[in-house]
Amino acid sequence: MNSKTDLLTRITQTSGQCGGRPCIRGMRIRVSDILEMLAENVSISEILEDFPDLEPEDIQACLLFAARRTDFPRLTA
Repeated sequence: MNSKTDLLTRITQTSGQCGGRPCIRGMRIRVSDILEMLAENVSISEILEDFPDLEPEDIQACLLFAARRTDFPRLTA
């Protein structure tokens, strides 16, 4: 699974789960939690150790999800 579309299918949003926030594959692991850990210089291997149900592609999916959420056109005057 390496296409961008396939990666994004790993991110799910379900009302009533984690306040409707984006999670990984329906688990109660929020995308924001993984992104914060990465921002705090927690290594991918440490994250995978802490969350044994995660796969490396899940972390890639979080990064791609965040990148897509910040990709908006800049309006210039």
